[in-house]
Amino acid sequence: MVLKTFGWSFAVTALGLVAAVFYGGWTGLGVVAILSVLEISLSFDNAVVNAGILKKMNAFWQRIFLTIGVLIAVFGMRLVFPVVIVAISAQLGPIEAVDLALTDKDRYEQLVTDAHPAIAAFGGMFLLMIFLDFIFEDRDIKWLGWLERPLAKLGKVDMLSVCIALIVLLGTAMTFATHAHLHAGPADKAETVLLSGIGGLITYMVVGGLSGYFENKLEEEEEREHEAEEEAARTGKKKAPIVLAGQAAFFMFLYLEVLDASFSFDGVIGAFAITNDIVLMALGLGIGAMYVRSLTVYLVREGTLDDYVYLEHGAHYAIGALAVILLITIQYEIHEFITGMVGVVLIGWSFWSSVRRNRALAAAEGKADSDDKTEVSSGV
Repeated sequence: MVLKTFGWSFAVTALGLVAAVFYGGWTGLGVVAILSVLEISLSFDNAVVNAGILKKMNAFWQRIFLTIGVLIAVFGMRLVFPVVIVAISAQLGPIEAVDLALTDKDRYEQLVTDAHPAIAAFGGMFLLMIFLDFIFEDRDIKWLGWLERPLAKLGKVDMLSVCIALIVLLGTAMTFATHAHLHAGPADKAETVLLSGIGGLITYMVVGGLSGYFENKLEEEEEREHEAEEEAARTGKKKAPIVLAGQAAFFMFLYLEVLDASFSFDGVIGAFAITNDIVLMALGLGIGAMYVRSLTVYLVREGTLDDYVYLEHGAHYAIGALAVILLITIQYEIHEFITGMVGVVLIGWSFWSSVRRNRALAAAEGKADSDDKTEVSSGV
């Protein structure tokens, strides 16, 4: 199972490390290895959220996500995206931007750094909306009940997530953006952050809204699904889950790709703290992206999210933390280790909470079975 799921990741790792040695020697090998670990640590929560969405899609669209989606993630976001940033921010043509990335690495790094506030605002707002919509939804299973119960009540207020996100964006533009490290004046910095943040918000509302619309169609099948469950119980056959297909799956796929792009922002920007060589950066982040995809598949096939019910909660709290960190980095520098560890700690905590919950349920069931046997043996 492990080899089947992670086989391509192992192969890409081997090829990537060999290419790194040929391109940059043993130093290049070390840089690529570090970048791979960085990408995996920063994107583990991405894999958990992806798995929660991917399991609702049919087999065809799951394969699309794992083929075309990988190409978009590895080559699009980890190789093309940094070049596009430079091309847009410096008003260069694509060929000029590529030439700059290969021949003038210091200038290339500076241009990407200058574009960071816009990137952070866009990605931060997109991820913040994901987090807010999650915590304001009333869920049957609650991890931090003392916090999630009152937030679920507040979530009944229409458009609350959007209002909070806009308030956060406005506060960010008025504080962090006025002191950001762009070469433009304070007014331009604030305008850049505002426009980029609104762009992230609109992107979430359009893509997420379409995905949610089609996903809600599943609710219309609840009655049929319930009938299928009853039929399966009578006949002893296993009921196949209802999954998304067609337009519904397409928009969910699109949502997944935008989500992955938002997660990759911090990895791409953080990679410049290690190297400004775009080739080594693409190799390292590409290897890490492959493992994130493989981990997503593993979580889906093993049904891990169903067994460890708080994992999805932990991943969304990690998303919220990452959104805040991205917005803070508009002015302040935060080490990638801290960013990665926040996600690891939250997901690890939610995993341990899930384990404890499963043990408590198993113990309760064992006690109930024991009591039933005692009653039967005593003739009650």
